[in-house]
Amino acid sequence: MSQTPASSDTPALIAPADPVPVVATAARPAGSSHWLIATALVLAALATAALMLAWSTQQRVKALESELVRRQQDSGSQATEARASARQAETLARETAAKTALLEARVAETSMQRSQFEDLLQSLARSRDENVLADLDAAIRVALQQSAITGSAEPLVATLRQADERLARYNQPRLERVRRAVAQDLERTRAAGVADIGLLSIRLDEVIRQVGDLPLLSQPEARVGAAGKAMGAVASAPAAAASRAATGWGGSLGKSGASLAAYLWDEVKSLLRVTRIDAPEAMLLMPEQAFFLRENLKLRLLNARLALLSRQFDTAQTDLREAQAALDRYFDRGSRRVVAASDGVRQVAAQARQVVLPRPDATLAAIATASAGR
Repeated sequence: MSQTPASSDTPALIAPADPVPVVATAARPAGSSHWLIATALVLAALATAALMLAWSTQQRVKALESELVRRQQDSGSQATEARASARQAETLARETAAKTALLEARVAETSMQRSQFEDLLQSLARSRDENVLADLDAAIRVALQQSAITGSAEPLVATLRQADERLARYNQPRLERVRRAVAQDLERTRAAGVADIGLLSIRLDEVIRQVGDLPLLSQPEARVGAAGKAMGAVASAPAAAASRAATGWGGSLGKSGASLAAYLWDEVKSLLRVTRIDAPEAMLLMPEQAFFLRENLKLRLLNARLALLSRQFDTAQTDLREAQAALDRYFDRGSRRVVAASDGVRQVAAQARQVVLPRPDATLAAIATASAGR
């Protein structure tokens, strides 16, 4: 802008080659007017540009203001929407929190119910096991009492066998130790060989019933048989005589003589009997003494039976020895009934001994351990 007066139309601004003072002074007014016009034009252009710039700036400011207002309005509407969304989100969050709390409460309740159900199942299983163990313990103790009363191992053996079968059906691993203990005690009880008091009492009762029919040495059974044959022959003699009378005197006479001779010979043989007697007093028993001997033998056997039932095996052995000695001394050993009675008394004496019944301690200890839960 400051170099505009130096154009070709303004020679006064160019330094002259020949310094002529008169010519330069004459040309200065015309150049100044041009410079002023140019300056005015420049100023007018600058003012116009400034105005245009101001107007453009004002327009831009207005546009920016309108844009800012629009954006502010948009921001306000968005803020309103955001606040509404925030309220909805807060409400939803509260509902979600409430639902979550409700679900957590239900989950906790379900967990508690599940734990209670598991505890109930365990208690039911435990109570079932405890009931089985209590039943087994009570049954075994009752069987021990019955065995102690009867003197027989059969009640205890039967109870242990039933316990083994029940545990096998139950099939609970927790009770496997109890089942092994039951099997062990069952084998020990079977191998004990305890005398059966009931069976021994029955045998003694049979011998007691036979005492009244046992033949004595002073009253042998063989004589009774021979006398019966003689009486039969005497009874048949009239019938034979009648038949001989019917058949004729010749033949009948010979037959009657032979039968008479046989009858007489039988009578003679019955008058004499050879017997070895180790105790002479056995042949000197009177009928009254024979009665008391039989009654005394019955009393001995009854005392032995009562002693067996009372578990007094020493007293029973003494009475059985006395009864055996009486059978051997006073009764006919050639009779089968005497031999059978003597064998019965001997068998009872051999089995009537004191045998300690094994206690099922292993089973009781296993039941106690399983009941304690160890």
